[in-house]
Amino acid sequence: MSDDLRAQALAALRNVIDPEVGLNVVDLGLVYDVAVSGADVTVKLTMTTAACPLGEHLRHQSEEALRGLPDIGRATVDLVWDPPWTAERISPEGRLALGW
Repeated sequence: MSDDLRAQALAALRNVIDPEVGLNVVDLGLVYDVAVSGADVTVKLTMTTAACPLGEHLRHQSEEALRGLPDIGRATVDLVWDPPWTAERISPEGRLALGW
């Protein structure tokens, strides 16, 4: 069940788009961790820079996306800054979408 819920959470987070880049937070490499405990999901999310003005917006959008899952209990998204994000975290799909 935890693997299924983790996969569902990642799928839901792919619907959260960074409006500055036009790419979802998973493929952009902003999701550092998805932890499942029973029906509760905790996500560690970062931004491309600590000065990003969209941090709270993307955190809120991510929580809303997770809360839309039928099997979820509590959804928590924590903003983290360590390790700092780098472009190497962008998925192959994300690189393709960005034309890299």
